[in-house]
Amino acid sequence: MAFLPPRLTPRNGILFEIMRVRVVSFGVLKDWLGGSERQVELPEGATVADLLARIGAESSDAARLRGIAVGVNAEYAQASHVLNDGDEVALLPPVSGGAGHAGDRSAGLKSEPMHIAITREVIDAASLAAAAKRPEDGALVVFDGIVRNNSRGRQTLYLEYEAYEEMALRQMHDLAQQALTRFGVRHVTMVHRLGRLEIGESSVLIVIASAHRAQAFEANRWLIDTLKQTVPIWKKEIFVDGAVWAPGEPFPAPLSIDPAERA
Repeated sequence: MAFLPPRLTPRNGILFEIMRVRVVSFGVLKDWLGGSERQVELPEGATVADLLARIGAESSDAARLRGIAVGVNAEYAQASHVLNDGDEVALLPPVSGGAGHAGDRSAGLKSEPMHIAITREVIDAASLAAAAKRPEDGALVVFDGIVRNNSRGRQTLYLEYEAYEEMALRQMHDLAQQALTRFGVRHVTMVHRLGRLEIGESSVLIVIASAHRAQAFEANRWLIDTLKQTVPIWKKEIFVDGAVWAPGEPFPAPLSIDPAERA
């Protein structure tokens, strides 16, 4: 086999080897950047900030990248993060809000501290809530997010949800574990649905089982609020007169990246 020399590119007067990263975009960024996936070549040692600068320079409106978050290999990353050849880099707009059949009543659910799922099937809220109960529980608090028939004065036909699924599941598991520790509750069920959802169907279900109601209420509220800020799931609203990606909750400051930020 013939020897192929490494590909080189000049940078500040020095030759660097080229690396390739796979860039995937979600939600409204797919529309802005003209597709959901692309390969980008960068000099060895390039950072997330360098990648964003490259993409911004090729975009007609680089300002739209402000306030996004970036995932590298399904983990949140800062602007200074150094990329490696073959990395998967996800560009994440503010989120609007893990795998398995969410409608099933698992025989082992009662004994597990958490049940996390992403599903494309109808969420059976009643069965999941019933399955979370145990005799020692004094409270069961359920948040059932339901698709309504209107939004911001427009009639809604249906919704479409998409997610960076590997990362979303990791984040959901992490949040559930934090809730168990932080609030001292016994059990967390957290299920989110993807795909097309009709009016009246459940998009997200959070069930907290606990000995005491105060901790159950607090944990449930904290989970839904934090999920909507940090878990990479996006909602597209289809109206009678058009369709838009729902404006998401701003990312918390440690996660939000400005493309002008440099390492």
